[in-house]
Formats: sequence, C-alpha cells, structure tokens
Amino acid sequence: MLILPSWLITSAKEKPLAEWGVRIIGSEISVVASNEMLRERYPGEDIWDAFGQVLAPGFVDAHTHLYGILAHGIPYTKAPSGFMPFLEEFWWPLIENHLDREMICAATDSNCLSMIRSGITSFYDCEEAPNVLPGILDAQFQVVLESGLRGVLSFEATQRVSEQNGELGLQENYDFIQTARAHGGVVSGLMCFHTTFTCNAHFIQRAYRMAEEIGAMVHSHCSEGIYEPDYVQEKFGKRPIEYYDDLGVLGERSLLSQCVQISPAEITLLARRKARVTHMPLSNCEVGAGIAPIPALLEAGVKVGLGSDGYITDFFEVMRGAFLIHKAYQQNPRVMPACMVWYMATEGGAKALGLEKVGRIEPGWQADLQVFKAKLPTPLKDHNLYDQTLLYCHQTDVTGTVVAGKILMRDGFVLGVDQASIQSRIQEAAKNLWRLV
Repeated sequence: MLILPSWLITSAKEKPLAEWGVRIIGSEISVVASNEMLRERYPGEDIWDAFGQVLAPGFVDAHTHLYGILAHGIPYTKAPSGFMPFLEEFWWPLIENHLDREMICAATDSNCLSMIRSGITSFYDCEEAPNVLPGILDAQFQVVLESGLRGVLSFEATQRVSEQNGELGLQENYDFIQTARAHGGVVSGLMCFHTTFTCNAHFIQRAYRMAEEIGAMVHSHCSEGIYEPDYVQEKFGKRPIEYYDDLGVLGERSLLSQCVQISPAEITLLARRKARVTHMPLSNCEVGAGIAPIPALLEAGVKVGLGSDGYITDFFEVMRGAFLIHKAYQQNPRVMPACMVWYMATEGGAKALGLEKVGRIEPGWQADLQVFKAKLPTPLKDHNLYDQTLLYCHQTDVTGTVVAGKILMRDGFVLGVDQASIQSRIQEAAKNLWRLV
C-alpha cells in the first residue's frame, strides 16, 4: 500500500517533507520517497490518497489509566483539598476499590476506540483495582488485541490494601508479561508497583528482581505531589529517587511517571542511571500537583515520553499543554519548542516505553501511522508545520490510523467496530460504578 499525503513527518527531529509518502509491506515501512516516485515505481499498488493532509508517526500515550474514564462526571460534590486527600478520600475508596472486571473491560474498549480516532497507535496502561485480581490483565489483553492497537499493560501492585494483595499484583504482572510474549503480537507487559508510600523496601526490591528475571521494565509513580518527597525525607532522610538508588532499583529498566516535585540532584541521578520518565502536564494541573521540570530533564539527556494519565486523551491537547505550560512557568518562550513536544509524543514516548522501531517513519520501522487534516488559515510550510498543527489541530482532524501495517481507521471510518455497542457498554459501566458512590 502507498500513502500519499501533502506533508510527511518522518521524525520530529527532521524537517517535514512536502509531497512525500510511504510504501508499506506487511507490518513495516518499506520505502519513504516523493509521491511522484512512489506512483511511478509502484503503479499497481493500493493508493491511499491523503491530499491536503499530513502523514505522521502515530502518537504514543506513554502513561494512561484507561479505567479513569469511568470517573469523568461522577456525582461527587466535595472537591479534594490536595493530592493525598484526592487519593485517600476519592480515588482509592470511590473508584479503584469499586472496579470490577466488566467496568475495566468496558473502559478499555471505549478508550481503545477513542485512541484510534485520536491518532494514538501505542499506549501504556497502568491498572489498579485490588478487587479484580487475579486475571484482569488477561481480560484486558483480549480487548486490546481486538482493537489492533499496540498496548503495554500492567497492574499497579500495592500494599495499601494488604501484603497479600500486593503479592497478587506482582504475580499478575509477572504472569502477563510471559503470556504476552508467548502470543508474540503488538501487546506486551511490564512490572509495576505504586509508590514508596504504599510499598515497603522489600516489596519494591522484589518487583525489580522479578523484572530482572524476565527482562522487563519496571514502572512506578514518583513525586507526583509534595507528599511523597516529604514522606520519604522524613522516614528515610533522603528524596524518593535517591531512595530508589540506595535500594539498587534505579536503572535503565526504570520507568518513573510524573516526577513533578523532584530536585536538581535527582535529575542528575535519573540521567546518570539512564532511567526513563513520562510527563502528564494536564493531569498534574488537575490534581494541583505542580509543573514537572521537563526542560531540565531533557537537557540532562533523560528519555521523556508524553502521557494523558487517562484525563484528556486528545493528544493534540496534551501536546498543547506541554508546549505552553513550561513557557509560562519558566517565563521563557524558547523552552519546549514544538518539534520537541512532537518528539515526546511520538518517538520519545516509544523510547521511554522501550518499544523498538516505533515512533518514526523510516524503512524497516513499524508502520504505526496517523493521517490528519491541517486546513489552517495560513499556509503550511516546513518551518511552521510543527507549531501550526500542534496549536490548531484536534483529535477530530485525524482521519486515518495504522498499527503494524493494519488499517484501523481510514477516511474517518473506524473499521470493524460497533461504536454504538461500545458507547452503550461504557455508559452502563459508569452507571454501575456511580451507584456505589
């Protein structure tokens, strides 16, 4: 198949190319060349005419909570007074503790459809629902496989309910990583635990040992607000990332999300140990957590991906947040240029998740692509395309999504999906959860 757009983004670190497209064979990109050359060289192939549109690497949502959609609009009138009250008074007792398997699968189904429509081709989901163990990742696995998306799934193991429940969570991840590998498809897993304040040192070290045993990455939330740094400082006399380093669990397989309230010394330590970070600019605002020092992390050479956190899944909106928030916070319009934000949303996110040959349009790389309209008042040029599309496009402008060479949406139509049924399912699941509040 040939996809022939008006503009091609190969990598956000390169200038966009006018009138260039791609040839896809199987799951991979075979040729990147001018539209004219592709038409001449491959006259008999299926042509996807994307005139007036942009072909780009698919977005990588490097951190989400798919079940979070069920809480949107929930009848809850008492706004939490801070980050920990948000968890202790609202999120844990009213959301996560009430989730059942059908709710989670309905949310996964609905979000997969939304991601396809949004140009998101890869995602990492962090599941926490202590009362659905074991087997929830296997159930999610089937839903994601049907969607065709490239997914990384995990269960957020925690001792906040009990030590036994924490062990069930670790085993859930360990077993699923092997299940996904045996399947050999586009869905994979990683080890995951919650944080330093819900998991003791032995538990955290055990999570890393299990991950090392099977060669997997390890995810944890880190310093999302001021509570965790204060807690670790008071209890252990150091900051969270320093604590992880002392435990011997900070390294290349470490994936730390949020990293909002971290120190310059911790940034240096993350870079030295080659740990990875994911940034959620909009959800950090929603919970009043603060603004993560992403420009400093990038300057230090840390691999940083961009995530929705299950809050707002329109990735153009997420990019806008990352593009604008840091400029205001640092009072410097030069920080976080549009091309860097685009990179974090694509190849940077893939690198943070350890996905190989994902996030760039290059021969031999995975054909994970999006096509979107960019009908703007002023002309698109190679010097302004990243800024213009980041600022003015929306998920509704996405017309095509391809994962591993498989077309999931073309010309705005999601293929092989009963959208009405998915909508009805998520509505019923939300009602069932809300009745418990």
